[in-house]
Amino acid sequence: MQLPDKHEAATTKAFAGLRVLDFSTTIAGPHCARMLADMGAEVIKIETDGGETMRTRPPLRKGCSTVFGQLNVGKKSVVLDLKSEDGKEAVRRLAATADILVENFRPGVMHRLRLDYEALRPVNPKLIYCSISGYGQSGPSAELPAYAPVIHAASGYDMAHLAYQPGRVRPDYCGIYHADVVTGTYGFGAIASALYQRTVTGRGQHIDVSMLESMLSLTVIELQSSQFAVKPPPRPMFGPTETANGYVMITVASEKTFRCLMEVIGRPEWISDPRFSSYAPRRENWAEMMDGVEAWSKQLSTEACLVDLSAAGVPASAYRTVSEALADPQLAHRRALSPVEDGGGSFQVLNLPFRMTGADTTPARTMAALGEHTEALRDEIGLSNASIPSGRTAAQG
Repeated sequence: MQLPDKHEAATTKAFAGLRVLDFSTTIAGPHCARMLADMGAEVIKIETDGGETMRTRPPLRKGCSTVFGQLNVGKKSVVLDLKSEDGKEAVRRLAATADILVENFRPGVMHRLRLDYEALRPVNPKLIYCSISGYGQSGPSAELPAYAPVIHAASGYDMAHLAYQPGRVRPDYCGIYHADVVTGTYGFGAIASALYQRTVTGRGQHIDVSMLESMLSLTVIELQSSQFAVKPPPRPMFGPTETANGYVMITVASEKTFRCLMEVIGRPEWISDPRFSSYAPRRENWAEMMDGVEAWSKQLSTEACLVDLSAAGVPASAYRTVSEALADPQLAHRRALSPVEDGGGSFQVLNLPFRMTGADTTPARTMAALGEHTEALRDEIGLSNASIPSGRTAAQG
């Protein structure tokens, strides 16, 4: 008898049966809650009548944002007026049945709404309440407004990155929001940890995730070198190496890689050369070594360089666009993308970047319209027709 493929057998969802209330907006919180949804939790996204801000971000098709879809696929959408007593009471009813709550308002907002952890803990002592904010829930910077680009600057990340760009003094523009994604992922990990701890204690807890501290965690080497006098190498160690028709990234991060690279470029004598034979002098003479590498690479096309480097086991890649990366057969092999349907048609979202032999980690196939589930949950949360903003129902989407 042929046994089923281990991936085909992974039909369960690790977080099936858990209920999540998602009050978050933009990227960090929604990314965290999307991960919970992919793992099988019922995620109820609480929105205002105007809809969460990312619903208007391009690409748009028939008014539907695929960026919003990437961050919120698999969630239910409920429209509530959190300033009204009916809206707050609806939240309290939902919180009584929820396992997890995610919010990324500025500290103090949920307290003023009387929906903070201390207010909801008596309603549900098992509730795991995750707050994501720019600087953390307390301290002199806690109530400062913050988005990812501000945190990139405040954390030192932008200046650390600039230090690797010789001859430049102006920091880069920000278009990729690392702080949001890494903070949302830390939130997911903290929630998973709290869920396990709850199996032992029977109690929930408040999780306080700081974007500033999350971003600092990316500067592993810089965080340490800032505390001690470390002389930088004469040329940044990881950067573009020129070829006859472009650039490649070559990473020399081990002694074996160094030896293999010297063989590839036809400089085997450099393996024992005192300038390069061990890490410390090699770092001091990095520019000279890489000049030798480029003397070799400039004679070959990018494709030919990669063939030789790969054959020798030297980590290397061409510089690709996101479109080119998405076309990589490796992603197709791993089924890294999934199709999703919304009111604008079909689009692809990235799956979670891990696979589990005992759990299904793929996302849902459809994206909820604004307020789509308000009517279905009306009785449970005690809303009258008049309490639903603008009379929005599932039929109206």
